[in-house]
Parts: sequence; C-alpha cells; structure tokens
Amino acid sequence: MTETASAVRTVCALLADGSTVRLRPAGPEDREQVLRFYREMSADSLRNRFFMVSRRSGERAADRLCTPGGPGHRTLIALHGDRPIGVAEYETGDDPAAAEIALAVADDFHRRGVGTLLLEHLVHIAREHGVTAFTADVLADNHPLHRVLADLGLRVTRRYDGTTVHGVIRLEPDETYRSAVDLRGRTAGTASLRPLLRPRSVAVIGAGTKAGSVGRAILHNLREGHFRGLLHAVNPHARAVLRLPAYGSVGDLPHPPDLAVLAVPAAAVPGVAEQCGRAGVKALAVVASGLDAARTAQLTAACRRWGMRMVGPNCLGIANTEPDVRLDATFAVGRPLPGTAGVAVQSGGVGIALLDGLSRLGIGVSSFVSLGDKRDVSGNDLLQWWECDDRTGLALLHLESFGNPRAFSRTARRVTRQMPVLTVDAGRSTAGRRAAASHTAAAATPAMTRRALFRQAGITATDTLGELLETAALMHSQPLPDGVRVAVVSNAGGVGVLAADACADAGLAVPELPTALTEELLAMLPAGAGAGNPIDTTPAVDAATLAAGVDRIAASGAVDAVLVALVPTALTTAVGTDLVSALTSSAHPARARCPLVAVLLDQPERVRLLHTDEGRAVPAYGEAQSAARALRHAAERAHWLARPPGRPMRPAGTDPAAARTLIAEFLAENPAGGWPDARQTARLLDCYGIPRLPQTYVTTEREAAEAAALLAGRAGAVALKAQGPDLIHTPERGGVHLDLRGERAVRTAHRELTARLGAAMTGALVRPMARRGTELLAGVVQDEVFGALVVFGSGGTTSELLADHAARLAPLTDTDVHDLLTAPRCAPLLFGHRGALADSASLKDLLASLSQMADDLPELAEAECAPLIARPDGCTVADARVRLLPRRASDPYLRRLP
Repeated sequence: MTETASAVRTVCALLADGSTVRLRPAGPEDREQVLRFYREMSADSLRNRFFMVSRRSGERAADRLCTPGGPGHRTLIALHGDRPIGVAEYETGDDPAAAEIALAVADDFHRRGVGTLLLEHLVHIAREHGVTAFTADVLADNHPLHRVLADLGLRVTRRYDGTTVHGVIRLEPDETYRSAVDLRGRTAGTASLRPLLRPRSVAVIGAGTKAGSVGRAILHNLREGHFRGLLHAVNPHARAVLRLPAYGSVGDLPHPPDLAVLAVPAAAVPGVAEQCGRAGVKALAVVASGLDAARTAQLTAACRRWGMRMVGPNCLGIANTEPDVRLDATFAVGRPLPGTAGVAVQSGGVGIALLDGLSRLGIGVSSFVSLGDKRDVSGNDLLQWWECDDRTGLALLHLESFGNPRAFSRTARRVTRQMPVLTVDAGRSTAGRRAAASHTAAAATPAMTRRALFRQAGITATDTLGELLETAALMHSQPLPDGVRVAVVSNAGGVGVLAADACADAGLAVPELPTALTEELLAMLPAGAGAGNPIDTTPAVDAATLAAGVDRIAASGAVDAVLVALVPTALTTAVGTDLVSALTSSAHPARARCPLVAVLLDQPERVRLLHTDEGRAVPAYGEAQSAARALRHAAERAHWLARPPGRPMRPAGTDPAAARTLIAEFLAENPAGGWPDARQTARLLDCYGIPRLPQTYVTTEREAAEAAALLAGRAGAVALKAQGPDLIHTPERGGVHLDLRGERAVRTAHRELTARLGAAMTGALVRPMARRGTELLAGVVQDEVFGALVVFGSGGTTSELLADHAARLAPLTDTDVHDLLTAPRCAPLLFGHRGALADSASLKDLLASLSQMADDLPELAEAECAPLIARPDGCTVADARVRLLPRRASDPYLRRLP
C-alpha cells in the first residue's frame, strides 16, 4: 500500500444526489477493480483522460494508481458500495510545492459531484504535505473537467496551447472556497435527508402485538397521523399488527422502503441494519437503546456500507408535519401540531417537553428529530435542512455534544441570519478543567467554550427549557426590538416597579420618557396616573385608554419595546373591563414595529400567546422576569443581526513557516511534547509579531549583573526569573524577584534563587521591569472538540479568583476581537475609566496574532501572555509560556460523514 494509504483513513462522504461514497487511498489490492473501471469507460472519457482512446493507457494508469510510489505520489479512490466510481492522484516533480493531478469518473456517475469531492480531499492531503499548487493539462473540449475546476472555488489560471489547456490551481483555501464547499455540502446533505424526512414509504421493524411496545406505538402514530406514503409492519411472529399485514423481514416487503424504523432489541440492531441495507432501504431511525460500543460500531458500519442515513440510536423518533408527508414516526403520546418550528434534540424527554410546549403555544413544528446518540445525523444536518425547506421559521436545538463545532458554527452563522436559532445551554455545571496547566486553561471552562460558540454563531442560548419556550414565543410572534429601552406600563404601581426591576436585572433599560410624551400620556390616563416610566395607569384605566396609551408609546420612538403588566382588581371586575383586550384589539401600525409583551400575574401558564383579530399574537407571561429575559434575548439577536458579518483578521508580518520549523525542532527533541523554554517561546512569539519585553538568559551571578546593567532602561529596575524544566510556574514557587535595582540587588537575588531551588534551576532570565499599565491576560487553549479558544481578560494574582475573562473560538474576525476587548468587566479600565487608557489597536493586533498562531499551529496546546501590560502607547507581554503537543492539522470544513 502507498504512503498515502497508511496516512489517510477511509472516510465516507455524500454526493450531490445524497448517496454515500467511501474515499480511501488506492492500493495493490484494488488493481483489478480499477482496471475494470478504466475498461468500462466510454471512448470520449478515455480520450479526455488520456488524450487518446487506448485500453493500454487504462492498464498503465491502473498499475500506476495501485502501485506504491514515492513520497510525492498520492492517490484516492471513490467507492460506491464496493465498486470504484472515481479515481484521483497527484505527483510532485522537481518542485515539491507543485503537483500534477489526474482525475477520472465513471460515465454513469458524471454530474453527481464525484470529481469535485475527490479533488476537495486531494487538496486537503496535498496541503498537509506542503503542496501549494496543482497543475493539470486538459483538452480544450473536455468541458466536464473544466466545469469541475471552475466550480471548485479555488483560484485557477489557464494558458491555452492549441487543443490543450494548462491549468494551475492555487490551494490556499479562502472564503470563496469555503463558501463553495458549504453550498456543495448543503446540497448533498439535504438530498441525503429526503428519505428520512420525506419518505414515500416506511417500515416499522419490531412492531409488536402487545400494547405498550415501542414499535407498536410508532406504528400507531404513523397510522393515526395519516402518513401519506406506504406503511408496513415487520414482525416475524405475527400475521398482522394494528390491522396491517406483518412481514417476516424487511427482505419480504414488496418494495424496499425509504425509511425503516428499528424498534428491535439492542442485540438484533446490527443484523437488522445489515438486512435493511441489502434490501435497499435508504434511511434508518433507530429507537432501540442499550447498544454497546461494538454494536454501535457495527450499526454505523452497515449504514456507511449501504449508504443509509441514520437517526439515533436511542432516540424518540422523527416527525414531519408537511401536508404531503404527515410523518409521525415517534412514540410520543401527543401528535406534533403542524407549524413553523424545527426541533432537534438529543434527549427524548426534552423532545416531548418541547413538542408539548410548542403545541400548547400554537407555534407547532415543521419537523422534529430526536438525535439520540447522534451517530450520524446531527444538528448541523438539521440546520441545513431547515434552511432549505421553505417551512421552518424558527429552529430549536438541545445538543449535549458537538461532533464538529467549527462546521456547526459556520452553518449556524449563515442560518441565524435567516431565522432565530435557539438552544438550551445544557451542561453548564460541568466542573472546570482538571489540572489546568496555565491560568488561561483554567479560565477556559467548558461552559465558556460553549457560550463562545453560541455568541459567535448568533445562537440564542437559554438556561432552561422554560426560558427557551418563553423566548420562542416572543420571537415567533413579535418584531425584534431596535435596542434595550423598555417602557413598563401597569395598572398597579407596585407591580410596575417589580417589572422595572426585572428589566434592569435582565440588562434592559427603563429610561425616563420625554416630557412631551409624559404630558400626552397624563392627559389621556385617569387622574392620579404617573408617566415617569414605569407608567402607572391606576386601576381605573379602561381597555380603550390603555390601548391608546400603549399605541402612543410604541409610536413615539422613545423606547424599543413595551411591557404591560396587569393584575385583576375589584374595580376592573366591577365595571366589566377586560384590560387584556387592550393588548389584542389595536391595529395601530406601531404594533408591527415595536414589540409588545404582557405580564399577567393571575395566569397559571408561564407563557401563552394572545391572538389578535389581525392574525398576530402577543406573548403573555406569568411573571415579569420571564418577559424581561425574553426581551433581552430578542434585543441581543437584533444587535447581532444589525452587525455586518465579521471579516477574518490576518495580521501582516507573520512567519508561520519559521514557527513550524521551531515546533518541529522542539518536538523532535521532546516527542511527547512539553513546555519550550523562555528563549524558544520568545522566538515563537516573534514569528507572529507579538510585542514582548527584551530578555537575556544567564547562568551565573556575574552574567545576571551584566545583563541587568544593559536592560534596566528607563525603569531603572529589572526582574530575575529562575529557569528550568520543572519551573514552568515560577511565581508559585517563589522563582521570581521583581524591581531589582543595582548590581548588588541582582547578585543577591540570584544567589538566593540558586540556593533555594538548587539543581532545578538551570539558568535565569533577566528582563526590564514593565512600565506601569493595566495588567491583563491573553492566551489560547486548544480544546479537543471545539478547537482553539482565545481567552482575554483581567490579569494579575486575582485573575482566576475574579474569573473576569471572555473567550471566542479561533479564527477570530474583527467583530470577535471587538467583543473580546469589550466583554470583560475590566473593559472600562481600558477605555478611560478614571483616566486609565489602553491602545486598543495594539490589543486588537495582539489578539489577532494569537488567533492566527493558534489556527496555523495545531501543535499549540496552550499559550499564555501574562502579565500583558496595556498602556496608552501600546501593549507589551511581560511574560509568556506555551505548551506544545504532537498533533496534526484537521480541516473542520472537509466534507465527510462522522
């Protein structure tokens, strides 16, 4: 087998029509199949591939592809089932950074995305091995290949030479390339989900005859929900289930179903899945639970072998309320109400709660997927489906884990521009990182990492399911507010005060209203009313007056939302006034622009929708805190939408090649990884232009005194820091002396460190004392799942205690950098509070450099710049440490199935 075969594992990916292919290196065992592949090609295809019609050329190509070659030769083969349907290869020449490519696709698989998929993966392999450009000689009339190269998304230059075109493809992936990959992935992904969510036929395998069995419940829901396609029951021990004929196995069905629901014992699942694949089933929903790791692996392998998409195992099922589908393949008690919310959950219990809540609110669902153990279909797949289904206007997610967070974030950033995406931030109570090796790593908790993902992607994250439904009710029924200013209107003064407090607690503003508006309100409200915000209408207000007042406030432009808090009183009951009608009876145009929410303290529901005569709805909450939280989430979404998409930040003057050389040298000496010494760390920072204090490494007392005399500078003082493999955290071990002035102080400090630390101290660093400024922390942590996380916030000895840090996932955009600078509580210190100022441009450059370093260098496990001193004239890293591990780059955007 070639070197490629040993370096690249088999991966599965989707073609444009949703079918599954396997990609792997070609080896000697593939020769006969590849030879047959070339022999079955048409004359036109042979001419396009070899510039002539020659079966002998196919033999030579098969030998070349399947014979181990040199280090510059890489091959890929695409298999549909066990049949080769495409091959691709490249080989470098005198220039190891350039490689000539060759590509061939089976005639009956043209226009299905095979060639493009092979090239995407070949590009990934090439970049890993230092290749920066592909070259290809193509016949001028080979239009299919020209189209493949043009659609790839990479920069292609062409030179025409008679009947041949010489093309050069630059392999640097940019936003154009990633967008092209996104589009291809979305097309393939949604096509692959059609048999799952829009099946023309469904078989329930394991449909029992006894009441209470899961399979029987699913079959019942499908039948009672009036599924529009063909419905079959599979049970080898029954002749009929729920008056439907029962078949002994999926192979006995008259036609292979699009979707099979597996409700069989865990031990039987892999075998049944294999039967389904052989029978031609296109998708599985595996509700069975209790599969161990081995059975789960067998189940997944069967799905990949036969090209079936799968939901589960251990799931509640799936539903699609489209009128032409009416699929309810769940064992939930209630039937999903048709509507506009797409729902994806990992917990079946959470799914039942959301289905019930959305039905009760009248929002309903467009489609529902219980992901279960999420071995195949993921939240990312569902976001792409809802983006394209023309029915979904609101997406609700409950995800306990992320398989590919960066791909999910990229999809979510696009989808959240089109519709609200809400999630419950599950797992916030997870303990922080154990044995954190740096302050930066200690700060980067799992909760912080998840929140960073949600913020950057524009996802609305709530703390509870109740809050999720409360927010969904508002976003479903009301326009988004333009800001955070809220007018509180109440018929009871005390209730208005409590509502105003709730708004303030949620981060909303309750501003004083303009004089002209207050005078106008007082003129229309009953005697004794107050209009200072909160607006106290008094219990004497009637519905018409209340409606007119709300309309006037909404139209004034003085606030961004109106919250009306009402309580029943003896006075309103006596005169028969229904104040709630004031919320639903008005058709004033301002109601369509300014969100209105109600707080009805006498209602038992946490939230319900009050419907208007015009077909709109007003969310009514049982307490002010719920309304305020929902308004805050809506305001945050409005703010996120109003911002332009961030631009990637690539700082100038970086030298990633030199950085990779430094890392390779360190890992060659330290195969298990570790902490480079201060000199190596300084060289790495210099590769990315990160400003730092000058330093000198010394081994003797005399060298320390001489270095101090040279480095003292304007401050007149130096710091002496002990060095040694076991002295990474020198401050904790008393290994640092600060503010040393004069030769005597430096010599005394050096002698003290040497005597106390002994053989652990192999040398020392002398640095000038940093000039006074704001002490901060900036760093990077590589998360095993989420990738690189950039952390920024307050520094100093209280850094971990105060936990005043913000984080964003790399690579950072300019908006991410702005958010990092302004999110910590210490931000006012950087921008003029009591005279303290920092040069924000230099801080932005530093964060961008850290982000770029983390994105370029997967081996960078941690990097910490602390203390980072920020001043009006710039910022300086006073001390830094990095940890390196032997890791390989992984492209999170490469199209492949889990």
